[in-house]
Amino acid sequence: MVDRNAPLWDGRVDGTEAAHLRWHQHIELGANGPLDGSVALLGFASDAGVARNKGRIGAAEGPLALRKALAPMAIHEQRKLVDLGDIVVVGDELEQGQARLAMAVEAALSGGSLPIILGGGHETAYGTGSGIYHFYDQDPEIKVGILNLDAHFDLRQEDRRSSGTPFLNLAENLQNSGRGFYYAVLGISEPNNTKVLFNAADSLGVKYLLDEDCDEQRAQKFVADFLESIDVLYLTIDLDVLPASVAPGVSAPAGLGVPMQIITQVCRQVAASGKLKVADIVELNPKYDVDSRTARSAARLIYTLATTGSTITN
Repeated sequence: MVDRNAPLWDGRVDGTEAAHLRWHQHIELGANGPLDGSVALLGFASDAGVARNKGRIGAAEGPLALRKALAPMAIHEQRKLVDLGDIVVVGDELEQGQARLAMAVEAALSGGSLPIILGGGHETAYGTGSGIYHFYDQDPEIKVGILNLDAHFDLRQEDRRSSGTPFLNLAENLQNSGRGFYYAVLGISEPNNTKVLFNAADSLGVKYLLDEDCDEQRAQKFVADFLESIDVLYLTIDLDVLPASVAPGVSAPAGLGVPMQIITQVCRQVAASGKLKVADIVELNPKYDVDSRTARSAARLIYTLATTGSTITN
């Protein structure tokens, strides 16, 4: 479990010169200055969607665990890092929390930052996705693509939003507004998605690559082809895409999973493309983590996104 009484950003100090710095020494708390060119972290502390989806409760502790894992990371580039705090979902008040997240994402994008959202269950994606779509409301010709690294489609048909419904919810919103839905999933587990979900994906034109097909070459081509088809990208990472040996602390551990090296490669590929506009990383459940293994894996992926190539573009 995460110690809530420990300082939010703390860790080893080797020195105060630039070459010594770690994230906990470099990050700024709150939006006290311009965000332009920064990487802006924003927590979404929510268990509501996982609870509705009958998963393992504990993802609301994810944002804090992710900060703890990020704190000792070394600074090799002087990119501005900002922590915008948490949006906390109280009890079952998911829809209100998602609306607040959408507004915060839109504001961070308007400020010129790369927002990285620290979830929370995958219900986080509805708020993140709504935020980037709102940001591009005035330019409907821009193709906003969603690349989901996940063992699951999350296209469930339910009466209420949950961690299993966000991309169907977004697709329905886009259909109502006349925008196209461009969605691809890398890491799909065939045994963990029913025929109904595969049919839903096919009917929506979703591109997907099965976990067992995710070797380096095929994963790279899958991502490259999707990037070619869209203008800007929202990347969402469900940590259950990773093998359970690497990511035991998730809401629904994977039976197979995609190797960490492949997922890291994909993160580097999308960050270097210049199309990445927003990302979230979800389903970390510290209650079930082992030696902070899942949190550390997630922090490494965030580090890759924040430090690779030209992640922030106009």
